[in-house]
Amino acid sequence: MNILYVCHRFPYPPKRGGKIRPFNMIRHLTEKGHKVTVCSLARSTAEAEEGRGIAPHCQAFEVGLVSNPVQVVRMVARLPLVTPSSMGFFYSPDLKRKIDHLLASQQWDLIFVHCSSVAQYVEHVTDVPKIIDYGDMDSQKWLEYANYKSFPLSLGYRLEGLKMLAAEKRLAGKFDMGTATTRAEWETLNSYNTGLTTDWFPNGVDASFFSPDGTPYDPDTISFIGRMDYYPNQECMFRFCEQVWPLLRKGRPQMKLLIVGADPSPAVRKLGELEGVTVTGSVPDVRPYVRGAALMVAPLNIARGTQNKILEAMAMGVPVVTSSIAAGGVDAEAEKHFLVADTPDAYAAAIRRICSDPAERSRLADAGRARMLSHHAWPRSMERLDGIIERCVKQFQENKGKRK
Repeated sequence: MNILYVCHRFPYPPKRGGKIRPFNMIRHLTEKGHKVTVCSLARSTAEAEEGRGIAPHCQAFEVGLVSNPVQVVRMVARLPLVTPSSMGFFYSPDLKRKIDHLLASQQWDLIFVHCSSVAQYVEHVTDVPKIIDYGDMDSQKWLEYANYKSFPLSLGYRLEGLKMLAAEKRLAGKFDMGTATTRAEWETLNSYNTGLTTDWFPNGVDASFFSPDGTPYDPDTISFIGRMDYYPNQECMFRFCEQVWPLLRKGRPQMKLLIVGADPSPAVRKLGELEGVTVTGSVPDVRPYVRGAALMVAPLNIARGTQNKILEAMAMGVPVVTSSIAAGGVDAEAEKHFLVADTPDAYAAAIRRICSDPAERSRLADAGRARMLSHHAWPRSMERLDGIIERCVKQFQENKGKRK
């Protein structure tokens, strides 16, 4: 098939959540023999240049180069409109022209959109089967942000969430199939009652790259991994350091916390002044930090979809203690494959349990990696994607025949 693939972040190199899922789809579809043309945005010439590495994994690609200041203006311009500001942030007239040219100059067998914010480029197309991979339901994320921000930001996020919710429902009528990342997100999508045919397929993890390597771990070190310019990561570390860290240090004063991730804000860097806490900033490879720790914490209070950091730690054979909301994005069982907590005392108890009991740590390490191999391997996920595409194209052809 000749496939036009549109996504909101240029999917190479696949080093962050918003790029990992689309890259693995694109690579898989190309390996299956499909001709995939990728269309996406880059926010700097360096990102655009680095993105050229996707060439071996697709038939062709087009980049819309944008700058954040201009995109912010496009966001603000949509504040008084019903259109979500998110769609302004991901809009590029240059990319629009390139996509329109591709649509006019070639015959397409499928259009695949990853992320609702870029559906605007192809929502008008009616003669090609189309799939929208919502991934995470962004409206729910903005609505959740509103609960953690003070006025007037809380109002802004609530309005954006409501506008995005309306857009997600409207887009359902413009596509032939909608997909999500997790069963929970899929259930949210179905709760809209739009009549759209839906399904879900999980994120995977490269279990060869993220694998145990025999590194000895420090039973008094725990880690948190994630971009530290991302608000949910910031918020959970502020709360963890305020509420949980004192409990842990009281019982184990030698305990250390590594906060590992790019672009920490000044407030995040200030956490490094706490006894036992280190804020690393960007590192060339997160794996040594994860493998060398007794466990990884993922105490997220705001989480939609799958947290790739959890999959990667479990694939490396490192136990994870996470919140129930983040656990919902992982196809695994609490207590059996990882530990789940939601209160300061529960977090402290779960962390102490792993740090003080090598046998328990080993049990969770082995069970977690086995679960990643069986339920979060990319080949398994891509099999589901193949079935979704097949059903979408078949359904489109059947409906087309009925219209005739």
